[in-house]
Amino acid sequence: MTDRECLERALELAERGRGRTAPNPVVGAVLVRDGERVAEGWHERVGGPHAEVVALEAAGERARGATLYVTLEPCAHHGRTPPCAEAVVEAGVTRVVAAVGDPNPETDGAGIARLRAAGVEVELAGGELEWLARLQNETYRVWVAEGRPFVVYKAAMTLDGRVTVPGSRWVTGEESRRRVHELRARMDAVAVGMGTVRADNPELTAREVGAERQPRRLAFGRGPLPAGSGLELRTGPLVEELGRLAEEGVQSLLLEGGPTLATAFLEAGLVDKLMLFVASRLAGTGPRWLGELPEAIALLRPSVEQVGEDVLITAYLRSP
Repeated sequence: MTDRECLERALELAERGRGRTAPNPVVGAVLVRDGERVAEGWHERVGGPHAEVVALEAAGERARGATLYVTLEPCAHHGRTPPCAEAVVEAGVTRVVAAVGDPNPETDGAGIARLRAAGVEVELAGGELEWLARLQNETYRVWVAEGRPFVVYKAAMTLDGRVTVPGSRWVTGEESRRRVHELRARMDAVAVGMGTVRADNPELTAREVGAERQPRRLAFGRGPLPAGSGLELRTGPLVEELGRLAEEGVQSLLLEGGPTLATAFLEAGLVDKLMLFVASRLAGTGPRWLGELPEAIALLRPSVEQVGEDVLITAYLRSP
């Protein structure tokens, strides 16, 4: 197996822990010796052994002299479990290939340094595999590195950039609306601005998608909230509010507000990812999804996907 094939397999394995490892990242690992895969593992649940340890225990003595492929730099600190870097050294692994480094600024590089100090050859994948590993844990990486949630701004608009259509309740089609409910179900929190609250009094719940839990539902801005609203009002500066949410364990935040909220978050540099659902229609009038910005913003890795009769444009504002 090539290095790429082994890391791609590790990325696949990591996904098996999705939804059960928070607040930890999802991680996968593959052990190869003499060109043959001898063991593999993934982080199955929070508090349980990390992917590297699972693979090492499955390999036993076959780990000695092997190469470990792992999606994230092995940890070197004591948390709920002992440091994985020590386990790798003790098992006699001679080479480690990690897809990406540790995003925690307090521990970044510590695992690699421990391995190299013990004579283990260490490589970082770089390139497309690094990008894929970053995306796999994009919410965790921003949360731990910047002390705020990973912020996704979603908007539904017409081809001429309007967020309302005269005479119609919906801008986009049923498939796009279902995708938004699926997105809500994966996020820790969903938020709108007070303009949207006053206009629509939205529920912001994930409906008819089998959601195992509902996200926290927030409103940014000045109150009061309408009577009976189930939203939490957040009135402080955006940076401070995001910091408080991160301290409360919110790793991901979906913004669904109108142009005022979008512009405020973009101006503050607090949006990590855009998801724009574009309907195949022209409104001709009405508010646009974004207000005036002081300067242009470059986007990374744009992609386009057909969703029913609509088009979903996804792009990043920075590497997670």
